[in-house]
Amino acid sequence: QVQLVESGGGLVQAGGALRLSCAASGSILRINVVGWSRQAPGKQRELVARITSSGSTNYIDSVKGRFTISRDNAKNTVYLQMNSLKPEDTAVYYCNQVGVIVSSQGLKAFDAWGQGTLVTVSS
Repeated sequence: QVQLVESGGGLVQAGGALRLSCAASGSILRINVVGWSRQAPGKQRELVARITSSGSTNYIDSVKGRFTISRDNAKNTVYLQMNSLKPEDTAVYYCNQVGVIVSSQGLKAFDAWGQGTLVTVSS
């Protein structure tokens, strides 16, 4: 079983910055794709950024040039550096990691989500 622990959310003024972290624990053999999604009040969850095992990244248009996703494979940790924050970035941010674990039944795929961390950007 894989557990994800997120941290780094909080209250920041518009134009400020935050860095989110998501650490995975468990019998992880490999993490393939990692993504950060967000859900604002009254809106659907949207994928904000993702990074593959090879380091290839994708972002939604609204955060390009402001957000940077990165990963530390040795620590099974992924980061989301958020700069030039705007009030419309206010949301609960969720980390999602997909990969392979070692279990008593052999290798198994996993798809885990974090508990979410609240980011509030004031104007």
